[in-house]
Amino acid sequence: MRPVNPRLGSCLQSWGRLALLAALLLAGRLVEPARARINVDLVPNRDSVQLTIYNSVDLTLVRETRFLTFRKGLNRLEFSWANTLIDPTSVEFKALTHADEVELLDASFPPRVTNTLEWRINSEFGGEVQVEIRYFTSGIKWSADYLATAAPDEKTMSLTGQVRVSNQSGEDYENAQIRLVVGVIKLVDEIAALARQDEARAKAPMVTRLSALGRAFNAAVPESSMALKEKEIIKEGLSEYFLYTVEGRDTIPSGWSKRLPSFAAQGVPLGSYYKYEKEQWGESVMRYYRFKNNEESHLGSEPLPDGAVKAFRVVADDLRYSFVGATEVKYIPVNETVEMELGRDQEVLVKPALMDWRKEDLRFDRAGQPAGWTTTEVWRVEALNSKGIDATVDIRRNFEGDWSIKTDAAFAKVDANKVKFVLPLKPHEKRLLTYEITTRHGLNATR
Repeated sequence: MRPVNPRLGSCLQSWGRLALLAALLLAGRLVEPARARINVDLVPNRDSVQLTIYNSVDLTLVRETRFLTFRKGLNRLEFSWANTLIDPTSVEFKALTHADEVELLDASFPPRVTNTLEWRINSEFGGEVQVEIRYFTSGIKWSADYLATAAPDEKTMSLTGQVRVSNQSGEDYENAQIRLVVGVIKLVDEIAALARQDEARAKAPMVTRLSALGRAFNAAVPESSMALKEKEIIKEGLSEYFLYTVEGRDTIPSGWSKRLPSFAAQGVPLGSYYKYEKEQWGESVMRYYRFKNNEESHLGSEPLPDGAVKAFRVVADDLRYSFVGATEVKYIPVNETVEMELGRDQEVLVKPALMDWRKEDLRFDRAGQPAGWTTTEVWRVEALNSKGIDATVDIRRNFEGDWSIKTDAAFAKVDANKVKFVLPLKPHEKRLLTYEITTRHGLNATR
């Protein structure tokens, strides 16, 4: 983005691609020299910039502060967003100091000038004023990455999380404070409510108008709350949303990505779980890691955002690792159980076999055609654990029509047409289960 007035030269390069120009209109003297655009005392670098990035939608709230020098009377400021993804309808100007002496009169879009708006500002104060510019942009996203490392017996694991921020907005953001929001954003009003939360956890945030759309955002965040310390991520619950504030500041040029640490948990209780369902995965057995996002699992202080997980297992005393699998997880609220599907497993086998089949109780209609019958099937299912560690196998069987089942094995009904058998297996153990399924067809059906 280039400054609107080419005479500004290098003094505006530090703006990134945002251009601010000012001009003085002498009251009652609308002569051409008074209308010329002039520089505002060598526009300085950004004083501060804050990015609030929402991971469920392509939307970022940008808050910038600058120190500008106003003359008493009518001033003009121009804002340009060429070659960026800034939403021009969301741009807002506000004076942070001398606010009762600086009044924004209106905003207009000059003819024959693209990607530019002009503010007319009346100032009763002559001198330096700290101002804030806020707007929405797209092209800045964040995502979560997780690394799960299971103990040799797969009964506990360590879980570490990182967040990755990617900037494709067309604008460079230097020394930016970064805030990351977890939660599903549905309406602009909800975004506005989130934006009212500041880093000092203020109980009564100030609200201001956002352009012609009437959106509201938070007032200035006290700079004292942004003191640079050892970098960490501060987490804060906001009703159904969650806010991650990255301490310190980071420079994220357009086209770049950065990865930042989020958390690390040790000794997380883990379940190694296997599922078999022919209708979904054919003859394959699928492997899962299962854990719960709660305090007992050394987690649970915050929801976990959706992201990519890579899972490994320690296989020797010298901490050699074996890659288990990779998957994606959805948004994980506190106290929710998580299942990570890690792909097909070759060391746990499930083999169903039909042992007997018969048809009986035949009924005929008036034309002598078969109109009702009952079938009975006897199945044997073999489950084999070839691993040197315990395994729990979830075997699911699907039935249709009016059916009933007989078995000595424990089972649970998943839905109207599905049951599951859960078999714990010791290392190198093989177990058998049998069941008889009776299905009533046609006139024999009772439901």
